[in-house]
Amino acid sequence: MPEMLDGKKTIQFRCHKGIACFNACCKSIDISLTPYDILRLKRRLGITSTEFLEHFTFPFEMEKDGIAGVKLKPVENGSACQFMTDEGCNVYEDRPSACRYYPVALLSMRRQDEYVDRDAYALVVEEHCLGHKEERSLTIDEYRKEQGLDEYDALSRGWRQLILKKKSSGPTIGKPSKRSLQLFFMTCYDVDRFRDFVASDAFNSIYDIPKSDLDRFLSDDVELMQFGFRFLRQVLFGEALGIAMRMDVVEERRRKVMDNRMRLEREAAELLSRTEEGEY
Repeated sequence: MPEMLDGKKTIQFRCHKGIACFNACCKSIDISLTPYDILRLKRRLGITSTEFLEHFTFPFEMEKDGIAGVKLKPVENGSACQFMTDEGCNVYEDRPSACRYYPVALLSMRRQDEYVDRDAYALVVEEHCLGHKEERSLTIDEYRKEQGLDEYDALSRGWRQLILKKKSSGPTIGKPSKRSLQLFFMTCYDVDRFRDFVASDAFNSIYDIPKSDLDRFLSDDVELMQFGFRFLRQVLFGEALGIAMRMDVVEERRRKVMDNRMRLEREAAELLSRTEEGEY
């Protein structure tokens, strides 16, 4: 277990172009992305989130048979970051949270008897990194502010809470269905596909969202992302978060599903009966 630190802890660190290890940490990457990281990077590159996921990332299991995370894909046949240049990062202003935090690690946790998550930090010290030997001291809170992490952390909190909720629930909610896992992946990481989903007639036939709210979600990536976190908490964990449903439509769909299931069971029983009577 790493030593857990709070934001007031003073660290000694500085990274700059003149340091001998410059770019070393970008030559062998293992970078997990948050939904907001993906939003910023796809915007920076002028592509859709679907295209970004396809060309720049790969999925991984955060836990066995559990929800998926996304990692940055290195260069082909190598381990270096695709955005690394001799001059440094060419998406620096929109670099991922993990890059901003280094050499600090964010640790989010929730105690079993609590309903809120807590943030703590750890210091990562690797042999290749000479930044720890630079004569500059500052607190972790000061370092986070310098790296622009207040915004990144605030906009990723809903996603971290979803993951913590799933992990803390453990087997009590059972193994997620394939459909639930796909819904989680799309909603969290593929904001442009999620926009099409929310704008669809099928979605709006079930969910009764005021037009002003719907327009706001569909016109703003950040608003849509935050709505997505609420939507998943309501759909996957049954939390009452005020996303109204058209219950008459829901009941009608449930009735059709039950009718179809009964029809299939009846046809199967009739087929079995004819088989036993020697008709086949």
